[in-house]
Amino acid sequence: MKDIAVQVKRLQKSYKKIHVLKSVDFEVEKGSIFALLGSNGAGKTTIVKILTTLLKQDSGAATVNGFDVSSKPDQVRLSISLTGQFAAVDEILTGRENLIMIARLRHLKNPRQIAEDLLNRFGLIDAADRRVSTYSGGMRRRLDIAMSLIGKPQLIFLDEPTTGLDPEARIEVWKVVRELAGGGTTVFLTTQYLEEAEQLADRIAILHKGIIIASGTLAELKKLFPPAKVEYIEKQPSLEEIFLAIVGKKEEK
Repeated sequence: MKDIAVQVKRLQKSYKKIHVLKSVDFEVEKGSIFALLGSNGAGKTTIVKILTTLLKQDSGAATVNGFDVSSKPDQVRLSISLTGQFAAVDEILTGRENLIMIARLRHLKNPRQIAEDLLNRFGLIDAADRRVSTYSGGMRRRLDIAMSLIGKPQLIFLDEPTTGLDPEARIEVWKVVRELAGGGTTVFLTTQYLEEAEQLADRIAILHKGIIIASGTLAELKKLFPPAKVEYIEKQPSLEEIFLAIVGKKEEK
């Protein structure tokens, strides 16, 4: 039996006359990196808001860490953390002060030691006592994720965590995500970057026009792509080619 962190069944959500989620189904295994892939406006952030109890679905069901998001939102919130598209850090404070503040807000013991451990873990110890306003984009994002881990949540939602970052900073964040999963944390990642999903995810679901049109491992998704031969050597399709091929098939129907 698989140990499931997130289960979504027939999820639907509309904003006035716009049907954003039509009938969404997927599962996320505990300890894995799951990537929800889709273009802007596909409904990725709406799904994250429902799963993190910030928004109520119109119909369908969703459970997070075994708790129903509608009937047990408090238990859901206690077991998760959310990092949005923009780093939620206080620029006036130092990196250390940001971490201590969150630890105190969560009423945890030894907030200074918690901050010290996270600064070391995320490679921020040299910049610990500098104001966050002096941090690079990658450093801010690392601090943001570090703040999300205070209290040791079982599941962390990263909603387009590398949007607006330069290539070097994106690689920094990818390293952090891999380390999180390596330590047993379940990572739910939304992204519009095909390369990001290809690099990080154990399983990928492609969201298009409010429905999941394909899901599986990268190897499984590659099987959906028509095979091609180049000078007798099989060409491996990129995730971008798979995405465009699958979306194209759906558009034709």
